[in-house]
Amino acid sequence: MSTTPVRKPIEIKISTVVAVAAILNDTSMPALQEAMAQLTGGAADYFDDEFAILDIGQLTQDHPPIDWPALIALFKSHRLTPVAVRNAPPALEAEIISHGLSLDVVAKPRMAARAEAQAAPAPAPAPVAAAPAAPPPVIQQPARGTMIIDTPVRAGQRVYAHGCDLIVTAAVNNGAELIADGSIHVYAPLRGRALAGASGDSDARIFAMSMEPELVSIAGYYRTFEDGLPKELAQAPGQVRLLGDRIEVIAMTSALHR
Repeated sequence: MSTTPVRKPIEIKISTVVAVAAILNDTSMPALQEAMAQLTGGAADYFDDEFAILDIGQLTQDHPPIDWPALIALFKSHRLTPVAVRNAPPALEAEIISHGLSLDVVAKPRMAARAEAQAAPAPAPAPVAAAPAAPPPVIQQPARGTMIIDTPVRAGQRVYAHGCDLIVTAAVNNGAELIADGSIHVYAPLRGRALAGASGDSDARIFAMSMEPELVSIAGYYRTFEDGLPKELAQAPGQVRLLGDRIEVIAMTSALHR
């Protein structure tokens, strides 16, 4: 007699979503309405209910105030749902969050090495009788890209290292979120959410000098810490890894002695 596997009513995994970037060069609602009408050509299905990140980095410092409710409504009328704001100055962060939007922080990866870099050829040595055969050339694989954040990641901010590892050298506060397709390294307290292996890399890991996270995730599997970490792991150097379908948090010293 076969038995049907019992499935949970709901299963939740951490995932990332693709969002379009809308770069604002103006804050005038009539100008923005006209621009969106021209962009879509009046087609109601030009966008397909996609998420949008509003990039305001191109606005001048003396730009008129942004009418956030009207701006959000404009994008939604074109089947775009604003979810975050990129390149927001600190003075606008609280206002942005109050309208239900998050803060998106994206930096360009810094490559530790470039495959195309080549050393200058060395001068040819003088002929030597019975010279030994030259060893085969050593082929070096290009290093994986790395995004480096040197400033604290505050509540409401979200940093996504697309296609690379993420290194943060400052504190990650409660309510902040780190996402990386590779591994995450925090050389400071990690108090927010950290999601490594976002594109499915189950070998990715999370390292922190002081483990105090709200949530950690690797390749979609996650673990929360409503009651805090065990005493021996809390506020101590540690790492997070995925074993099968289980998230494991271990002290850094334990890993070194294995």
